[in-house]
Amino acid sequence: MFNSSQFTPKYFLLTGLPGLETLYPWFVFPFCTMYLVALVGNSLILTVIKKNTSLHQPMYLFLAMLAFAELGVSASTLPTVLGIFLFGANEICFEACLFQMFSIHSFSIMESGVLLAMSVDRFVAIYNPLRYTAILTLPRIAGSAAVLGLKSVMLMFPLPLLLKRLPFCGHNVLSHSYCLHSDLIQLPSGNTRTNSILGLCIVTSTFGLDSLLIVISYMLILHTVLGISSGEGRRKALGTCVSHICAVLVYYVPMISVALVHRFVKQAAPALRLFLANIYLLVPPVLNPIIYSCKTKQIRQGLIRLFLQRK
Repeated sequence: MFNSSQFTPKYFLLTGLPGLETLYPWFVFPFCTMYLVALVGNSLILTVIKKNTSLHQPMYLFLAMLAFAELGVSASTLPTVLGIFLFGANEICFEACLFQMFSIHSFSIMESGVLLAMSVDRFVAIYNPLRYTAILTLPRIAGSAAVLGLKSVMLMFPLPLLLKRLPFCGHNVLSHSYCLHSDLIQLPSGNTRTNSILGLCIVTSTFGLDSLLIVISYMLILHTVLGISSGEGRRKALGTCVSHICAVLVYYVPMISVALVHRFVKQAAPALRLFLANIYLLVPPVLNPIIYSCKTKQIRQGLIRLFLQRK
């Protein structure tokens, strides 16, 4: 079903796990559980930080930004992923697909930027602990949150508009359970060079640059820690970075793994590649609340107080 004058599809067909349709009921419980953990876990992190004024410090405010971004990623993918596995609903209208693409990529860019900000936060806390709160003041943190949000929106804003101008002549089947820019630019019959170049520039200037700066931040942190004379001081300094290191690994390792599988493992079953693609967006929102709840004493105590108050 196509608009014959503008060659714009009325809907796209999303792909679940081809060849495993009969096993969809078995995937419902794991996916529902993961989404529940992601949504509830990150909501609890936000609630604990909001209710406890003692947690209104740079480290926890950046953690709240991370939880917000992960809530956005989870909420963006949830309707189509669960729609496919619960109801077999694999159709999505053109405008909704563009909006989902915009939301997923915007929140992912924000998530990457927050991880970079958190690495800078850890460096400042270790390098100059006496002026930590004087350097990372509340207005500066609020400004960094505004910049990260504005950057993610402004970078992604042109892509849906450029896609909407392209003719889609006959192809409307996407290769994931949600709409991604890398999928959508393969369908138009017109020239997608501008979209491809812009998409590559966005990926390079966000995920590529952020990951490089995070590595540099930890090189500086390690250099600073090695300059601490006492072994106990070095252990404490590195101990404050454990949760963030786990969050960085949880974010980038699944992303790199999926990219490597798609690029080099050509013989991999399509269902396996699509399963990994679905999982990689869910892994950080699911694991990060668990990591910070287990590794961060203040968050753990805040959660306990929150549950005791409700009882």
